[in-house]
Amino acid sequence: MSGFSKTERDAMKQRAEELRATKGVKGAAKKAKELEACVAAIDALSGFDRELSERFHVVVSEEAPELDPKTFYGFPSYARDGKVIMFVQPSSKFDTRYPTVNFDDGAHLDDGVMWPTSFAVLEWTEDVEKTLRTLVRKAVS
Repeated sequence: MSGFSKTERDAMKQRAEELRATKGVKGAAKKAKELEACVAAIDALSGFDRELSERFHVVVSEEAPELDPKTFYGFPSYARDGKVIMFVQPSSKFDTRYPTVNFDDGAHLDDGVMWPTSFAVLEWTEDVEKTLRTLVRKAVS
């Protein structure tokens, strides 16, 4: 795995462990195990990474209860039909200046020929919550 940083290699190992942890587990048992892993990933965070992840978890639970919480490379993530469509990337994961809320291509945020899919969040405010609620609703529409 040359060319990857230690942090990137660790994230790949974490993803492999996530896949091993649910291998052979199906249906409701798999969803329960993935929810448990998502909550544990959030609980393992600290500071604003944790606050953002906790609050985003509530937003997704309220605005898109059809999504399944899970982890993806250790990130708190939310999937539809097994495919992650949104996740929180904590700043602590790759030692970045700020955490981000990210939407993958399964999210329906299309707007013309170019649109944002990653949002840096510096603090949780009413406006941030309102914006994220709107984005989550649009992502699953």
